[in-house]
Amino acid sequence: MKICVIGTGYVGLVAGTCFAETGNDVICMDVDEKKIAQLQKGKIPIFEPGLQELIRRNEQEERLRFTTDLPWAVKNSLIVAIAVGTPSGEDGSSDLSYVMEAARAIAKAMDDYKIIVTKSTVPVGTADQISQEISSLTAFQFDVVANPEFLKAGAAVEDFMKPDRVVIGVSEPRVAAIMKDLYAPFTRTGAPILVMDTRSAEMTKYAANAMLASRISFMNEIANLCEHTGADVDKVRHAIARDRRIGASFLFPGLGYGGSCFPKDVKALIHMGREKNYPLTLIQAVDEVNELQKHIIINKILRFYSPEAATSHQQLHSLSLSDIEKQYGANSPVKGKTFAIWGLAFKPQTDDMREAPSRVVIEQLLALGARIQVYDPEAMREARKIFGKKIRYAKNNYEALRDADALILVTEWNEFRNPDFKKMKGLLKDPVIFDGRNQYSRREMQELGFVYFAVGRP
Repeated sequence: MKICVIGTGYVGLVAGTCFAETGNDVICMDVDEKKIAQLQKGKIPIFEPGLQELIRRNEQEERLRFTTDLPWAVKNSLIVAIAVGTPSGEDGSSDLSYVMEAARAIAKAMDDYKIIVTKSTVPVGTADQISQEISSLTAFQFDVVANPEFLKAGAAVEDFMKPDRVVIGVSEPRVAAIMKDLYAPFTRTGAPILVMDTRSAEMTKYAANAMLASRISFMNEIANLCEHTGADVDKVRHAIARDRRIGASFLFPGLGYGGSCFPKDVKALIHMGREKNYPLTLIQAVDEVNELQKHIIINKILRFYSPEAATSHQQLHSLSLSDIEKQYGANSPVKGKTFAIWGLAFKPQTDDMREAPSRVVIEQLLALGARIQVYDPEAMREARKIFGKKIRYAKNNYEALRDADALILVTEWNEFRNPDFKKMKGLLKDPVIFDGRNQYSRREMQELGFVYFAVGRP
């Protein structure tokens, strides 16, 4: 099939490349000339395991092309996928301006029948809006399909090539058949292709992400209660995960979820509820718990260095950075101290720092007068864009520890799981670890002489 993907961000680039990998002729279009020029040279703007190799191979086979020429891309395609950003507004709503701009551009470029597919995460009813907008601008026939993605950062290529399910929102059986043919190579092992109306398809994406976010916030609440009661959240997690009705996925306590999907989609769902005069109380709590959880490690740090200066993470969350500076000022218990941070991306196997807990930790420590030394296997370039010269960037994880007063582990990269603890102890000024991902054995840390703090462990 001939396919055009508008938008070469995370979803668009992965989808376009994987469609090309199954033999389709794919044109990836973006208005960003610099990005397209880099892609044409084989340089990709994101880190995603396996993606660069697929792009190179499909470019060499001339199944994958990159362009800034939208009219040309649309005219040379049957299926036109919209994969542009839908950023959050201040009220949590999804900004559809890029989606609707793309829809108008498609309408003006059309010279024949097209199947227009939304790959972007969009509010319920967006497919209808797109249809109305395009109908007002062209007499050519078209159909709109809602086809949300369920890609995990760090495993996006595998998720696309071997999906759990494919969701297709469409009203015309003829179009459903074309979309089934498109996805047939990805579902040969039996993954279902679920055909439904567009509104149900659009809601499915939000419901899925909200469910996963809910599990994370639930486990973080239990972890925090474990600390107050003397229970061990790791033992609790293992026990409840054995229940077939619950399972083990997304039950790891930590510093909260981040990235480009969960925070944005949860807030958008809350906004949808408000618009329909149906407040989503549970989903609102999920969002609130997650925001609070990002501050919990700072409270542990403050309590360790000065118990009388500590405050609750709820109170820390309510303070702006300037308020933190004013409240603690010269009396900050961590003023002048140096902290090593391992992990900046919101999760392993990605360089994405959007809504990452590391950002909150770093910003608050800087406001408290601390110095920061960081290392992440992939997100250092992104960190430099965000923090500039405010923090120090180490060449590796051990260099980040040199002369630091404590280590804060934020992202659970594999290379942080079994480090040389004796070497770490020699590099740190004091053998103190704040483990935001429960990576290490509490007993082993104590035997090695570390002062060790985790999440939800006594």
